[in-house]
Amino acid sequence: MRRAVITSTATAAGVVLLLSLKPHGSAPAAAIGSQGDTEPTAGPTAAGAPSAGPSAAASGAPNSPAGSTGTAAPSSPAASRSVTGGAVDTRYGPVQVKVTLAGTRVTAVDVVQYPSEDRRDREINSFALPVLNKEAIAAQSARIDVVSGATYTSDGYIRSLQSAIDRAGR
Repeated sequence: MRRAVITSTATAAGVVLLLSLKPHGSAPAAAIGSQGDTEPTAGPTAAGAPSAGPSAAASGAPNSPAGSTGTAAPSSPAASRSVTGGAVDTRYGPVQVKVTLAGTRVTAVDVVQYPSEDRRDREINSFALPVLNKEAIAAQSARIDVVSGATYTSDGYIRSLQSAIDRAGR
């Protein structure tokens, strides 16, 4: 009987320790910019842009008029363009996306600005933003579900995405 109690206690302690482990924060953060794979010139710069989210707000980027900017290298037909949506203020900080369109088809969504003040913001967004990017490309609209645990970021993302789509005249 005594062995059973010790074994049960040790098993319970082991399970608690395993559940309390958290994955390393740097690996998922790299996945944020990976959605720009279809746009060769925007992928590397977009991956660096989210980490500078607050500095982008200070530079006036959200207030600049969002227009169409063509890609430097004509890797696709001339109808390919990028449109930046408006910055949407959320409880934890602004969220802003840039949509790349080929004609009227959404080919990529890059997050220009998102809440990244503390470790928890970065942890949540490293998971939520790639999911939102995939859903937006699959849906070809802003009619996507929010990500559980990232409700404020999801709401800001959806509103900025709709703003970009509206500005693109789609």
